Amino acid sequence: MDDSPAPINIHSSRENIDWMLFGIGSTLLLLVVLIIVVFPAWSTASIDALYRSVTGNFGSVFVYAAVLILGFLLFIGFSPYGNVVLGESNKPAYSNFSWASMLFCAGIGASLIYWSATEWAFYYVEPPFGIQARSDEAITWAVSYGIFHWGPVGWAFYCLPALALACSYHVKKIPALRLSSACSAVLGNSVSKWPGRIIDLFFIVGVLGTAATGMGFGTSLVASAVNQLTGIEDGILLQAAIILLATGLIAFSVYRGLDKGIRVLSNINASMALLFVVFVFLVGPTKFILEMGTVALGNVTQNFITMLFWTDPLEQGDFVENWTIFYWAWWLAMGPFIGMFVCKISEGRTIRQLIFGMLGWGSIGCALFFIVLGNFALSLELAGRYPVIEQAVGVSPSAAIAGMVALLPAGSAWLVFVALIGLIFMSTTYDSASYTIAAGTTRELTEHQHPARWNRVFWALALGLLPISLLFIGGLRELQTASLVASLPLLIIYLILALSITRWMREFKAAGKTQKNL
Repeated sequence: MDDSPAPINIHSSRENIDWMLFGIGSTLLLLVVLIIVVFPAWSTASIDALYRSVTGNFGSVFVYAAVLILGFLLFIGFSPYGNVVLGESNKPAYSNFSWASMLFCAGIGASLIYWSATEWAFYYVEPPFGIQARSDEAITWAVSYGIFHWGPVGWAFYCLPALALACSYHVKKIPALRLSSACSAVLGNSVSKWPGRIIDLFFIVGVLGTAATGMGFGTSLVASAVNQLTGIEDGILLQAAIILLATGLIAFSVYRGLDKGIRVLSNINASMALLFVVFVFLVGPTKFILEMGTVALGNVTQNFITMLFWTDPLEQGDFVENWTIFYWAWWLAMGPFIGMFVCKISEGRTIRQLIFGMLGWGSIGCALFFIVLGNFALSLELAGRYPVIEQAVGVSPSAAIAGMVALLPAGSAWLVFVALIGLIFMSTTYDSASYTIAAGTTRELTEHQHPARWNRVFWALALGLLPISLLFIGGLRELQTASLVASLPLLIIYLILALSITRWMREFKAAGKTQKNL
């Protein structure tokens, strides 16, 4: 796939930009940043109130959305509709490793390392189902819930928009990589009018909100590694410098393009992350990691339906609101931009390969991180070698991770390695985000075209503004709320996407596209 500039002049390139959408999206971002910086106290109070309101009033909606989306995708994947090929060629545009690497790095980012090693600590001290804190039973659920939250349900939120976009872009040949185009089977001619514009605007808001969350987690991870190595204070200046560095790397990557930038970084980062996990598994308590990992997988398998439907109606704690609802909202808000990116790299694959590739490889990759890094951290806590819980809950998860990595053989070298992984993870996730926002603000984009380079670079630079501003009032709640707010309007859009997919599947069946080897 060639990423050289399309053979059109500068004037026509500018005419291909949806300036109204571009202007509203960039202006909205600037206004939010200014309000946060100028009125930090009011912003903090408003964000906290908004978080409580969304989780308290809409929690069950997110739970049912998760159930319905996963069930819908499994039905499509197992049905004859899964035979439909995305595009004209039966040969995928990218190898399985490159496709899975780009999928994984775009969809996860540094947040996976941030949480996989320490999420169990929060569940252990405040377990679900009213279980006694710090008990043996709490340990079982603590090592299980991360695998659940980062498993097939989460990836289903990514997969639905990816499937809808792939159908519109590769099969229906609609020459626009925009979320509104994926709703065209329902919207009809309204795609080019205000309903379509609103959908595309919500897409941009969702990307900006989740970008703040993911970059915040990644920045904290890199900053803690730098602090552990050098003693430099982990404060606003260091974190702002890291965001600026990551933003520069993102801009360079999207300038280079899909093949020469994003694909190369994703392959490098997937290999580095896998190397780190394998090293920890081999030098850590291998037997303990295997045994606890087996227990965790068995517990999730046995109790998947219970975990999926649990809403805590007796209000025994805030577990569902603070974790499950946040995760479903986060995956949902990121879904359109991940879906748009996965659509772009999935030409030549079947619908079945798309669905089970995302649900399967994504879930397996995340489970690997939680089993190895999480149980390594748990072993340090139980053996009294490192106060993981005290650091993760009392200071920050990233501080706990830096302390744990320092205990490894050649700990300083691995701290540098983890910092690099975190930095590149941030870059591979948000160069994908920059690419998709640029695509979303482009009027027409065929299968072998790419958004204008200046458009991609502009959004790469813009994505760094919101997380930097949130540093001034920062905390986990502020980052979580950004995802929650961005996800609410997308609930309705996901329903439209599902209806569009259903109508297209009927068309594909009538046209004979569901037959094997067609």
